[in-house]
Amino acid sequence: MILVTGATGHLGNVLVRKLLERGRRVRALVLPGEPLTALNGLMVEVIVGNILDREILKRAVADVDTVYHLAGVISILSGDDEIMHQVNVTGARNIAEASLKAGVRRLVHVSSIHAFQREPHGKIIDEKTPLAIGSTDGAYDRTKAEGTREALKLVEQGLNAVIVCPTGIIGPYDFQGSELGRAVLDFAAKKIHFLVNGAFDFVDVRDVAEGLILAAEKGRRGEKYILSGNRATLEQIWQMAQNCSGCRSPRLILPFKLALFGSTFLQYYYRLLKLTPRFTPYSLQTIVDNSAFSCAKAVEELGYTARPLQETIADFIAWHREYYHPHFTSKKRRPAYRIKGARATENPG
Repeated sequence: MILVTGATGHLGNVLVRKLLERGRRVRALVLPGEPLTALNGLMVEVIVGNILDREILKRAVADVDTVYHLAGVISILSGDDEIMHQVNVTGARNIAEASLKAGVRRLVHVSSIHAFQREPHGKIIDEKTPLAIGSTDGAYDRTKAEGTREALKLVEQGLNAVIVCPTGIIGPYDFQGSELGRAVLDFAAKKIHFLVNGAFDFVDVRDVAEGLILAAEKGRRGEKYILSGNRATLEQIWQMAQNCSGCRSPRLILPFKLALFGSTFLQYYYRLLKLTPRFTPYSLQTIVDNSAFSCAKAVEELGYTARPLQETIADFIAWHREYYHPHFTSKKRRPAYRIKGARATENPG
């Protein structure tokens, strides 16, 4: 039996699909009230619970061979520090402790490229780069680094765990609408687009899911592996999305300082509307910072590969069109998962 936390998320449901294709039995830990659309038609056992509830985790890891820990909170807005610390740090420690106590053979802890300290341009960021412990660049960086450290502490106590750090994930099966997915779809729309000079590394969700499985099979205990893809500017992403959609829309590149000034105030406006803006001080800083990430270690030790970004964007837009087409949605299969009720806390995990 394999346990996947965060199974309804973008990466989580793609990983579940790949595990099922390999004939593995999968148990999914999902939040109370969380939509299970991403698991429709998949033969998985569902436990409703929360990684902040240790009693739930005891049940979740029972008779489990491998745990893939994907549950986490991502936020590019200010003010979410506490919830990110609870889930990304305390939750990571809880699942690692539960796995150790249950004698789980292998834990794959999914961290993030943001768990590494930001380095100046011209320097390659790899697994030897220090973790962003105490980072002032953002609560997400800091909590992912601290969560990674918690998992590594349990490795010192005997836990057989590996750490996987993906870059910006894009691709099909994005049922909940990730921030990057929404950005690509927006770029594919016919309207005026406002861009900023900046770049990041983007990777296909399917390649990351394969990388997680490779890490479980071949990764060395206590090691970190970066799963990166292709570095691209926002303008290049915009152009790829336009080409795939057949649109020919105008675009305007904003000066960085102007975009930063506006984002500082607009994030509070968006928070009142319960929306997430594309540009915040955190996201803007991220795309102008160094994003030269190396996946050489994962390639050499795990056999990891990443497909071209153009293929990823084309497949994502095609999937989105097919999934949301009326004729497609009317033919969705009925749910095949089994739900086991469980006591849960109110905080997300």
